[in-house]
Amino acid sequence: MKVYKSKIDWWLMAIVYGVLIYPMVDGILTKEYILSAGMMGVVLLITLLFYSVQYKIEGAQLKIWWTTIDIKTIRKVYATRNPLSSPALSLDRLAIVYNKYDEVLVSPKNREDFIQELLKVNPDIEVKA
Repeated sequence: MKVYKSKIDWWLMAIVYGVLIYPMVDGILTKEYILSAGMMGVVLLITLLFYSVQYKIEGAQLKIWWTTIDIKTIRKVYATRNPLSSPALSLDRLAIVYNKYDEVLVSPKNREDFIQELLKVNPDIEVKA
């Protein structure tokens, strides 16, 4: 089993934490401690989600959170900067096209190694990275 962590853009983290920390600080300054505690919980949850994004290759399966993709069904992998919501914490992404119409965006730290592992299982994948 190979595990690939998601690449994380520093500016993305700055925006997310900036938006979340402002109400927390404001709640402390205005003595709205329930607001601050709630926002602190949200910040902790987001932090856990940020560091839990990973992609696992187990045999002929690619696991992305709760989704399992049969690597034999992957038709194409290409580089993209598509900002759509996905299990990718960077805009330096790979689009994985599988089955007939399915696509998922990922952002592994080590893109080349990730692609090579996919190709070991399915050498017919068209790569445009």
